[in-house]
Amino acid sequence: MILSGNEIKQQLGGNVVIEPFDEGRLNPNSYNLSLHDELLVYEEVVLDMRKSNRVERIRIPEDGLVLTPNQLYLGRTVERTETHNLVPMIEGRSSIGRLGLFVHVTAGFGDVGFCGYWTLEMFAVQPVKIYPGVPICQIFFHQIHGAITEYASGKYQHNHDIQPSLLFREFSGDDSDQQMQLEFSGERTVR
Repeated sequence: MILSGNEIKQQLGGNVVIEPFDEGRLNPNSYNLSLHDELLVYEEVVLDMRKSNRVERIRIPEDGLVLTPNQLYLGRTVERTETHNLVPMIEGRSSIGRLGLFVHVTAGFGDVGFCGYWTLEMFAVQPVKIYPGVPICQIFFHQIHGAITEYASGKYQHNHDIQPSLLFREFSGDDSDQQMQLEFSGERTVR
């Protein structure tokens, strides 16, 4: 079963944490999360699963940024969420999807116990202009039955930034709580 908007509000501060929370973003059975003002793009032409691929940080200006087709953009939510005893999931908002913008390529399914910011895998079907702070996706919560083991992976738990793929850690057997140092080629603003 999916929690209603009223139930999400009732569970705030307990099983559900959304920071910051704005009641105006509460829907009948979900909550709208907004887009942070930074993106990452991979610099490699071929992405290698066995290594940490270099990324570039891009700031989204207040007057918007045009996303181009055939480019993966990694973003994150402004809101930090924490979920206990429930399964969190995100989906793109229908108004965003109708502009041809996918906000998660495959990773909309969260884990019980996840704490952090949601990394968005954004892909545009055609050029689309985005803005910082726009309500980009919605989070909703499923009830879970049976014994619960909360998510505790060192890869993405308690993140503070956009998280590129850390799959390479699985190849090396290093799935520890160490914080990965990203290789940035610098910050730039694109219009």
